[in-house]
Amino acid sequence: MTLFGSALAGGSTWYFTLILLAINPQVVCLECANNRTFNRDRLLNTTTLKKPESYVNNQTKKTIYRISKISTSEDLARFNRMVKYAREEKLSQRSIGEIIQAIANHFIGVPYKAGLLDRSIDEKLVVSLDGFDCVLFVESVVAIARGIAMQDYAYSTFVEHIEDQRYANGKINGYCSRLHYFSEWIAENQKRGTVQNITSKLGGVPLNKKLNFMTKHRYSYPQLANNEINYKCIVEQETKLAELTINYIPQNQIKSLYSQLQPGDIVGVATNIDGLDVTHTGLIYRNADGNLGLIHASPIGEVAISYDLHRYIRRVENAIGIIVARPIDPRQVEKRRL
Repeated sequence: MTLFGSALAGGSTWYFTLILLAINPQVVCLECANNRTFNRDRLLNTTTLKKPESYVNNQTKKTIYRISKISTSEDLARFNRMVKYAREEKLSQRSIGEIIQAIANHFIGVPYKAGLLDRSIDEKLVVSLDGFDCVLFVESVVAIARGIAMQDYAYSTFVEHIEDQRYANGKINGYCSRLHYFSEWIAENQKRGTVQNITSKLGGVPLNKKLNFMTKHRYSYPQLANNEINYKCIVEQETKLAELTINYIPQNQIKSLYSQLQPGDIVGVATNIDGLDVTHTGLIYRNADGNLGLIHASPIGEVAISYDLHRYIRRVENAIGIIVARPIDPRQVEKRRL
């Protein structure tokens, strides 16, 4: 959905009220939602670019989707710098997790920006490398890493990976095609061989929750408030999600699992808030001393590293544990196809 986020240091109850005002991003991020609402007016104007010819709908012969970009030249410059770094450091020879951590490092200090996916009533394929909310950060890092692993350094490949990861069946087809709930995001990307949900293998227990936050708070979402088609579609999606088995690792078990976690693993912060599965997301980060932390786009300002994963989760209000998905190395997938 679109309400991802973690509690601020010290934790406070007021931010839960703010999520009811949230301008939905892409996966239900509580802290992301807070700031989407209040940072919206500070966002830069977008420059809409037509997609390349390969994105033309072959049936209608119309380019119906576009890439909505902020500071396109800055994004491209940043992407090219990462490609240069990846080549020089021979990142393609490393594991997918190591590639993800190396790329994530390049975004430290990049500002948190809210509402990037929801500034248009019509769904557009938004790509941004100069600002993120928590989910957009994870998506972007994983998308870039997938290309580097295959030694495919084209910007167009990165964009294709973003679309593949963000939408049902890997194709953008309106607001309802976006994978709003994080559990749905994991399930869809697992189906396509992009990630593997390892929560159960790590000893996860059932979440036993009905995901319906979006429809229960319809008027907090501009795309649902006055659009009956979108609303009914999301109702249907939430009904289908009832068939999805969702597990999480309880908070008190996180520390004992450090030896089984790897850099680049995708973490969702499981919550006890009614109707929601996850309130924030980030990537496992191995510090120089070997301790495991979390690198994430924090609503308090920018992409940063929280030194200790367990300690961070304990500070997130309403958090009950974590959900973990491991990115699958595309080189292994390619070998199986040959």
